[in-house]
Amino acid sequence: MLLKYRSDYEKVAMGLLSLIPDFKDIHQVTAELEWYKQADSRELFLYKDEDNDIIGIAGVEQKTNFLILRLIALAPQARQQANSLKMLDELNRAFPENRIMGTLETTAIVEKWEKQYGR
Repeated sequence: MLLKYRSDYEKVAMGLLSLIPDFKDIHQVTAELEWYKQADSRELFLYKDEDNDIIGIAGVEQKTNFLILRLIALAPQARQQANSLKMLDELNRAFPENRIMGTLETTAIVEKWEKQYGR
């Protein structure tokens, strides 16, 4: 289940963001959180598994006809491709009018999702 980021999830979000190689420094993590807060078109989503544990985070930017997947990260114990694909499927349900597209870092997972779900 996807949850929109709220400030009471800040520590969990920071922990998940720190798993991304580009965000090893606390200043980079806090700058990334601020970047998402600065525009209504950018959103962070946390992902809960069947056990109601938060295991992932996705950052998106909404454009006119598409949704750019800026980042995606899963907790170490949840790093199965199936979890990433489930996150993308839920993003697709949340934004059905938009096509999901990736950045240089996220294109591979978006392509796998498109192949699996025939998007």
